[in-house]
Amino acid sequence: MNNYEVLYIIKNELEDDAKAAVVDNYSALVEKLGGSVDSVDKWGTKKFAYTIDFKNEGYYVLMNFKAEASAPAEIERRMNIDDKVMRQMIVRK
Repeated sequence: MNNYEVLYIIKNELEDDAKAAVVDNYSALVEKLGGSVDSVDKWGTKKFAYTIDFKNEGYYVLMNFKAEASAPAEIERRMNIDDKVMRQMIVRK
């Protein structure tokens, strides 16, 4: 098991319940892939340095987790498909 962290940005115009559902969805995905979530840090709404998809701000979430080496590729694939997630970055610690 390797340690990873993923920082992702959720569209800010979503309701708070929808944002929480996205965070819970990716935490459950890590556990479904055989990993464990160490921490989820919701940074909240932050302004961008430049516009992304004609938006000026987004909702940032940092999640630390442990998983097998194949899990980050699946998480990244699902985040790229999800229209609620604007950007994501997964790093092995």
